[in-house]
Amino acid sequence: MGLVPMDLPDPTALRGRWAALAAVRAASGHGERCRALGPVWHYDDGHGSWADLHRLDEGRAVLLGQDRNDSETYYAEAADFFEEKETDLLAGAPGWWEPPVRRVRDAELFLGFVYGFDGSTWQRAEYGLDDGFTSVGLPALSDGRTREAVRAAARHPAATGPRETSEDGIDALIAADAAVDPALVAAVVPAGWDAREGAEAARVFLEG
Repeated sequence: MGLVPMDLPDPTALRGRWAALAAVRAASGHGERCRALGPVWHYDDGHGSWADLHRLDEGRAVLLGQDRNDSETYYAEAADFFEEKETDLLAGAPGWWEPPVRRVRDAELFLGFVYGFDGSTWQRAEYGLDDGFTSVGLPALSDGRTREAVRAAARHPAATGPRETSEDGIDALIAADAAVDPALVAAVVPAGWDAREGAEAARVFLEG
């Protein structure tokens, strides 16, 4: 069984967007939902759906996760737990996909999708089910999604109405490609938020 090519941005295109959202979330004091932990970039929606990108050597990466409501693919322990037919998310995959999958399984998390990037192309195993990736809503897939997520994250919880965040400021934060300084964060977040903490969270995306 062959692998199916995926039309997704390569990891270098994802980095600036992912780091921009991480910066704003960290500045707000809620950085746990979007952050880099060395070579692993994490995003979750706060309701149990999540995606992690594992950066590997030679420009390779593995993107995996689950939508807790919409993933119709059940891999390994998830198939047993939900008493569903298993979808082999590693069918036809090279061996370097397996270590990130093993880390997730060791953390006792269920998987709905596993995508591998070989340095030029994203691929997944062949199956005809909704794996939940689209509904996870990873903001870093586009500038537009990232702008929307940053605006939502930068809204002050005590505000009586929506806070307008400068699109130019958000675009500058994205364009920094994780090489973020506190001034870039301060231009986007409400006064009093920790712009230095936000910048530090963004720069972690340059590591690993």
